[in-house]
Amino acid sequence: MGDENGTEANINTGTDTGTDADTGVNTDVATDTDTDPGTDPASEESAPEDEAPDEPGSEDAAMANGASEDGAMENGVSENDLSADEGSEDGVLANESSEDGVSDESASKYEVSDEDSSEDPDSSNTVTRTRSSNPGTGDEDGDGDDEDGDGDADYVDVTRNLSEESDLSQDPVSSPFSDSDTDDEGRLFEEFLEVDPIFSDKEVLRPSYTPNKLPHRDSQVNTMARSLVPALRGETPSNILIYGKTGTGKTASAKYVANELQETSEDTEIPCKVEYINCEQVDTQYRVLARLAQEFGRDDVPMTGWPTDRVYDAFFEAVDSRERVVVVMLDEIDKLVEKSGDDTLYNLSRMNSDLDNARVSIIGISNDVQFTELLDPRVRSSLGEEDIVFPPYNANQLRDILEQRSEIAFEDDVLSNDVIPLCAAFAAKEHGDARRALDLLRAAGEVAERSKTDRVTEEHVREAQDRIELNRIVEVVRTLPAQSKVVLYSIIVLAQEAGAKMNTGEVYNTYTRVCSEISMDSLTQRRVTDLISELDMLGVVNSVVVSKGRYGRTREISLSVPVDETKRVILEDSRLAALDDANFADAVQSRLDDTDG
Repeated sequence: MGDENGTEANINTGTDTGTDADTGVNTDVATDTDTDPGTDPASEESAPEDEAPDEPGSEDAAMANGASEDGAMENGVSENDLSADEGSEDGVLANESSEDGVSDESASKYEVSDEDSSEDPDSSNTVTRTRSSNPGTGDEDGDGDDEDGDGDADYVDVTRNLSEESDLSQDPVSSPFSDSDTDDEGRLFEEFLEVDPIFSDKEVLRPSYTPNKLPHRDSQVNTMARSLVPALRGETPSNILIYGKTGTGKTASAKYVANELQETSEDTEIPCKVEYINCEQVDTQYRVLARLAQEFGRDDVPMTGWPTDRVYDAFFEAVDSRERVVVVMLDEIDKLVEKSGDDTLYNLSRMNSDLDNARVSIIGISNDVQFTELLDPRVRSSLGEEDIVFPPYNANQLRDILEQRSEIAFEDDVLSNDVIPLCAAFAAKEHGDARRALDLLRAAGEVAERSKTDRVTEEHVREAQDRIELNRIVEVVRTLPAQSKVVLYSIIVLAQEAGAKMNTGEVYNTYTRVCSEISMDSLTQRRVTDLISELDMLGVVNSVVVSKGRYGRTREISLSVPVDETKRVILEDSRLAALDDANFADAVQSRLDDTDG
């Protein structure tokens, strides 16, 4: 663009021109057209009288840069150089880039500064955005690149003549993502994080946590300590078997004593080491020996692939490599015996006679008091040198445990007064299960958190109790054998048709009919009675033996679980899919009606 001194305007491709006298903005417009060297850009005296130049606020925005009626521009620009959309509603002449053939003169005529465009955004002013090195645009050298990296637009080279109907509030070069979209990025968890936390340390309520003090287990802890104290003198301690129902503190007490033993042994000449193994996960002799060998430095022992005697030799050599006392704690020891027999216990209990430096003792933990009946008499005599029984907790004892844990697990003053007593009462009904009480208290806190409240109440405890109970039922029923599922389904059919209670004979008759319909072999009535007893032990049904006087005794059976949810879980088994047929259920119930008649 020429300046007032008559400088020639060379609009060849890539030419950088001077500063526009009207706008003060440097323009760099690429085009294929050269202006006449003799043309004075400041005045167009040679222009024909019928080509009046447009003014920046004129209503006729369809023609720009002194264009004729057919849209051709004077300065040698052909019709092919224009990409005007004359039929568009906004009447915009496409002079948006260098390809549109816009001369410097036209750009200078229709440019408006930011101040002009912001003064009257609703008017039909001509808005021009030119590529420039204007400060704040991010383009320092006029090449259209964002040198400052601030993400601002580096160019304002889009010239638009807007009609009266145009809406200048809409940015013609707007981002495909709205501000609200970008603002919401990474905001998924902010809503939840804004809620005041209820827990200070939730892990305290997990079964894996071992407290520094175990309420109401002083007697059992002291008995274990007396049995293991010889280890601190370098002597072989007695083997210990610990019995008790789930949630009575067996594992927590044993781990507590083991930690105390190892810490105390650090001040003695002979170290003591306790190795804990959960036999529900490591349930074979090979895996137990391989795990022990690895713990004592034999990392080359694989979990599979070697002969068992070779793995035993590797463990034996690793243990006896130095003087020490080793206590092997086998949790769920009955699972190991049921699956692999008592060979592991036999080898571990007899290896002391062959060891020169080390001494080995065993602590077995079991929920089944009668599992020792499966052991060889020699193993039973050597293993059961000290028996410790953990009785169930009562409601008051559970309350003390929950109060101790809640002081660490929760923030101050977030538990209402009735939360801990209610959790203790629910768990006391479940055979005094402290693990159940802790799970219930934790679940109640989680329910309160999801409700976005700052206090745990009785309602949260009851809701958590319903959820835990339903989850337990679903898991128990889903893992039942197929025959047990058929027996349970037969009880459900009878409960829906005949009423709340039924006897074993009625259940067996329905069971055989169900088996015939799905082509499954039926069991004997004695075996079905055993399955009913197992369902009773799991808490799925309630089975009570009642006397009928001279007619003898019979077993009355009733459901202890929700019918609809239990039935849904049973029918998830593909082998029992035919039971989902409503016609089949009606047929079974009609046969029952015929039998009653």
